[in-house]
Amino acid sequence: MIPEGAGALVLPIAVFTYLCMIDFRLALASLITIPLALIPYGMMLGGYNKTYQVYMEANEHMNNVVVEYMEGIEVVKAFNQSTSSYEKYRKAVENFKQTTLNWYKSTWKFTTLGASILPTTLLGVLPIGTLLYLYGSTTLPKITMAMLLSMGMVSSLGRMILFFNQLKSIQYSVNIVNKTFDIGELPLAMEEKPISAHDILMEHVTFSYTGKENVIHDINLAIPEGAFYALVGPSGGGKSTLARLVARFWDPTEGAIRIGGVNIKDIPLTELADQVSFVTQDNFLFNCSILENIRLGNPQATDEQVLEAARKAQCDEFINKLEQGYQSSAGEAGDRLSGGERQRIAIARAILKNAPIVILDEATSFTDPENEAKIQEAIAELTRGKTLLVIAHRLSTIKNADRILLIEKGRIAQSGTHEELLESSALYRDMWQAHIGAKKWSVGLRGEVFA
Repeated sequence: MIPEGAGALVLPIAVFTYLCMIDFRLALASLITIPLALIPYGMMLGGYNKTYQVYMEANEHMNNVVVEYMEGIEVVKAFNQSTSSYEKYRKAVENFKQTTLNWYKSTWKFTTLGASILPTTLLGVLPIGTLLYLYGSTTLPKITMAMLLSMGMVSSLGRMILFFNQLKSIQYSVNIVNKTFDIGELPLAMEEKPISAHDILMEHVTFSYTGKENVIHDINLAIPEGAFYALVGPSGGGKSTLARLVARFWDPTEGAIRIGGVNIKDIPLTELADQVSFVTQDNFLFNCSILENIRLGNPQATDEQVLEAARKAQCDEFINKLEQGYQSSAGEAGDRLSGGERQRIAIARAILKNAPIVILDEATSFTDPENEAKIQEAIAELTRGKTLLVIAHRLSTIKNADRILLIEKGRIAQSGTHEELLESSALYRDMWQAHIGAKKWSVGLRGEVFA
């Protein structure tokens, strides 16, 4: 696009220069229609930025609704929401159409008038050329050449209008990208600092996503090396946020987090990534072979090491049932595998990585009863001898933790062992009873519920 825009500008300049060499008077005459055409174009551009902003926002909204409609079509059909969902889609398209029509209605008169005046260079060249010829100041070949070249010159200027519109589109896109990049980068530590221990220390840690409302409030916590700590509590209490601060997805607003006595801000991100394995409930797989998906945990690992990690993560059985085994594609975002299988692949990655600190954020959330025991075995293999921080709603998976922290509204409400919290915390007792009760319920073939 840039070369086209440059060409649309350079060509008229070159033509005008050549016209001046033929006869500068005819060259000036060819420009008479340009200022006349600029008057309606200038009137059209009044409020152009605001109008174009509305147009692009309507276009973006329509695209988002279309994507949402297409990706959520299964949910829409399952819950019989086809009518309402389609209505939302239709309104977005209708809004974009109406915005476009309103824009064209407000500009077409000026655009048409300007586009009609701009090419009529003969209005200047022909009468002035005739007058100069009658006075013997020029020749017919020069007038003819000036007429032909002037028409070619203005057609290139017309393309500049299109280039201007494309330029506004680029500007809008760049502004959106800049908003993303305006998010401050984490300060990078360049000097490697040796980490001799793998305990975790949080000192007065406070965090806010927006800089206004804190979601983590003055957390003080010491996790000894090799200990098993668990975070439990109501949804939205800040458990996942706290875990992500340890992995340095973000930096605390206040306070400090240390690993082995070293502030994580002073640890290069590549080195910190080697120290921490993070397994979440959202286990993203790439559209490549399962072997390569597991190898992401350690790109230098041999095939045998990858296979060993897969065996330890209880992946071997289901992978070998696939048509191409470990060379089978995981599909788009891992859609060829079940949720439990994707979880085991993620655990295999972490085993292969073999980091001394392991963080599990609802890593068993998609576990079905059939695979629960296998995933627990995989996690046991992953966490053996490691500093372990677990976030879990299934309290049975963390009842043997060295310490359980009850997180409520961004604060440590209480802490202790499973038995201690059952005695001292009414909230924890309620959570435990709800968990135990849920495990005892089942649904019959006709929808009857049995305890």
